[in-house]
Amino acid sequence: MIVKPDEISLVIKEQVRAFSSAPDVSEAGTVTQVGDGIAHVYGLPGAMSGELLEFPDGLYGMALNLDTDSIGAVLLGPDVGVKAGDPVKLTGRMAEVPVGDALLGRVVNALGQPIDDRGPIAASGYRGIEQPAPSVIMRGAVGIPLQTGIKAIDAMVPIGRGQRELIIGDRQTGKTTICIDTILNQKDKGVRCIYVAIGQKASTVAQIIDVLTKGGAMDYTTVVVSTASEPAPLQYIAPYAGCAMGEEWMARGKDVLVVYDDLSKHAVAYRALSLLLRRPPGREAYPGDIFYLHSRLLERAACMSDEAGGGSLTALPIVETQEGDISAYIPTNVISITDGQIYLESELFNDGVRPAINPGFSVSRVGGAAQIKAMKTIAGPLRIEFAQYRDLAAFAQFGSDLSHDTLERLRQGERIMEILKQPQHRPMAVELQVLILYVLINKHLLDVDIHRVREFQRDFLQFIHEQKKPILEEIRRTGDVSPQLEEQIKAAIAEFKGLHSYS
Repeated sequence: MIVKPDEISLVIKEQVRAFSSAPDVSEAGTVTQVGDGIAHVYGLPGAMSGELLEFPDGLYGMALNLDTDSIGAVLLGPDVGVKAGDPVKLTGRMAEVPVGDALLGRVVNALGQPIDDRGPIAASGYRGIEQPAPSVIMRGAVGIPLQTGIKAIDAMVPIGRGQRELIIGDRQTGKTTICIDTILNQKDKGVRCIYVAIGQKASTVAQIIDVLTKGGAMDYTTVVVSTASEPAPLQYIAPYAGCAMGEEWMARGKDVLVVYDDLSKHAVAYRALSLLLRRPPGREAYPGDIFYLHSRLLERAACMSDEAGGGSLTALPIVETQEGDISAYIPTNVISITDGQIYLESELFNDGVRPAINPGFSVSRVGGAAQIKAMKTIAGPLRIEFAQYRDLAAFAQFGSDLSHDTLERLRQGERIMEILKQPQHRPMAVELQVLILYVLINKHLLDVDIHRVREFQRDFLQFIHEQKKPILEEIRRTGDVSPQLEEQIKAAIAEFKGLHSYS
């Protein structure tokens, strides 16, 4: 091999030209104190709030407190290997999670790392967990229903795509069940779902994943898990991580449903962090920015205008009350941020009314705009009759001499209560809801024995499905009950009653 001197000199000249004498400088700090998932770091004057810090052994932390000569950082993992004197480096990055369709069907932790033993996730990109909420100009009006499959909600407290509807009630009243049923009902509706479990028992989360898997819902669902055994920092960032994953789909014009289960535990985790960071406590020992904690999360739910892509992100936050006290600190905060609430009552639940929705305290500030025309027509009388029944039922306990009209209203109210009962994990298509509620509102159930109302409902809907399918198809296609269709429904009711007796 012949080496030419001119080639050697050319290579040397290129290396000299490319040589940089600038030193490689990276800002470094030192751990001064660590414990309970919190590290105090000396130095790093250039750190930003929310920036990721790199600790030894690949552990990351997030800067939350920026004091004059030190930083209070929360560790995103166990603090066992971190000790005073360890070096800490700035990364220049904010906390982010993987996003994209590869997350569908997966179970991940608050950092977006898979925990379902199905290998790595081929994410299409990354997105910061903290994002500004869409501006007013980018938003459109909420007008497309998000069907839950639960009659009491779709008729009386409707939810629209892009809405924030709070699910609130005491423990063990069916809050999570409502959200899981809503996810199950999104099958074949083009809605991507994200379930964020915050501070739940691992066994409870495993049961929920099993229900979603058996219902075929994991094909379009991502589960973000931060269990009660995990450090408070991971519970704190979990809902923001889930929201960021959903925002990526919303930005692509898709419809997304995110469930935060629950924000009470999220607030408790943030309170623990704040107290450990020595922030001054306020009411109930929560820090002063506890309202901002949830408002900056829930304001990211939106229905985007067509010019901004037309996607939507619907939020169903859950808040647990103590002894039904909805005037407590965290419940009132979240109620003021959301577009309505579904209140579940322990007394109704214990009386066998499931879902135990109290229509008096429950409200949707979007209202009829999030209902198809047929449901809107039926829902008005239903809500009025239900409210009248509850008032009359309380009054009737003290009087025996009741008028015929009062007795009929009580009988109708009893049948409303029966029809609105629904077994868990069995959401009902909206066209079936319209049919049975039409039968109810037009008082075709008054001659049905109260103990056989649900039996009548099951058999009638099966009869319609098997022998009168065009009725269902027209309601599904048009979303309305025309005069001609109404005549067909009346004829079908008469025909069914002629074949069966439920008195």
